[in-house]
Amino acid sequence: YYGADFDEVHLPFNFQLILAPWEAQTVRRLVDQYEADLPAGGWPNWVLGNHDQHRVATRVGAAQARVAQMLLLTLRGTPTCYYGDELGMENVPIPPEFVQDPPAVNQPEIAHIVGRDPERTPMQWDASPNAGFAAPGVQPWLPLALDYAQRNVAVESGDPRSMLSFFRALTALRQSSAALTVGDYAAVDTGVENLFAYTRTHGDERLLVVLNFAGSTHRIDLSALGKEGEIVLSTGMESTGKLRLRALYVVGNEGIVLRL
Repeated sequence: YYGADFDEVHLPFNFQLILAPWEAQTVRRLVDQYEADLPAGGWPNWVLGNHDQHRVATRVGAAQARVAQMLLLTLRGTPTCYYGDELGMENVPIPPEFVQDPPAVNQPEIAHIVGRDPERTPMQWDASPNAGFAAPGVQPWLPLALDYAQRNVAVESGDPRSMLSFFRALTALRQSSAALTVGDYAAVDTGVENLFAYTRTHGDERLLVVLNFAGSTHRIDLSALGKEGEIVLSTGMESTGKLRLRALYVVGNEGIVLRL
């Protein structure tokens, strides 16, 4: 894709996170392999969602949506987020009379398999008619999600612990951290199948990311990395302070960024 002299595609979309089973060790292996396969000077990129695949919150489950975004925005390389995923939008069931996607129109008997309309519904800006996407009285191309009045930019902007507020905190952290923008990536062994951990390092700045891909709580020993780590951000947006790395507890469906 890059060409022998980097004279071809500058940023070929990497869809592996979309297509892979949502399992910690599977994701770790594909990240490690992708990093190893990049040519010298090649720059990684990660795509978590697009207009042809089920939405992130539908694919991995609503409980894992924040973990998925933390993964996307803390890996090395350029992240691509599909609109609405920062709100936690899910697939929207499309009644037969509103189907627009040609494969689903032409094959109605398998529309639920080939149709891509469920992930293409209007962006949910506010609780007004048509979610602020189109003027009142205008028929949108596709129907709105039933929960648009509760899940939209205006509502989530006013909730400091919402999915959107979490996403904004993640992007702000990424922009302020050289370790996350240009730092090195190194996987960390936790000894737990459901956990994926890695460090991002640049100069004196070193961050540890621990992601729990399951609903169970795990206690791990990462004292090889140091005595303690300071919580920079967690998916619950509640935890603060320092944690002992010798006895680090990661609750179900949690992601944590620690400063070492």
